[in-house]
Amino acid sequence: MDTIGVRIRKIREERGIKQEFIAEQMGIGQSTYSRLEKDDNRLTATKLIKFSEILNVPVSVLFGESTTNTTHENTEEEEHDRMKIEIQHNRADIASLTKEMARLADKMELMYKILK
Repeated sequence: MDTIGVRIRKIREERGIKQEFIAEQMGIGQSTYSRLEKDDNRLTATKLIKFSEILNVPVSVLFGESTTNTTHENTEEEEHDRMKIEIQHNRADIASLTKEMARLADKMELMYKILK
């Protein structure tokens, strides 16, 4: 029988969501999140509820009382929820890339001044 952490990882992977995105949504670091999936850290009730909200599944699914069925045809509402998560995920990626670009631009400006 799968642990809660394993169930969370499976659902996250089925939905194509990165660990970094969920960690950010939960307000924790990626390494802390990774340990939660590996059951190295204990999950509080608050975190379980937050997981269920982010993954859009009932808490009972995280306890293994029922299973998600990814082979069924998504309803319009499920598709809408999936698209919202994907958009949030893309926004997080864009924000990260924007920060990296700004950092590189600063580095290039400094190199230009040194070489000048």
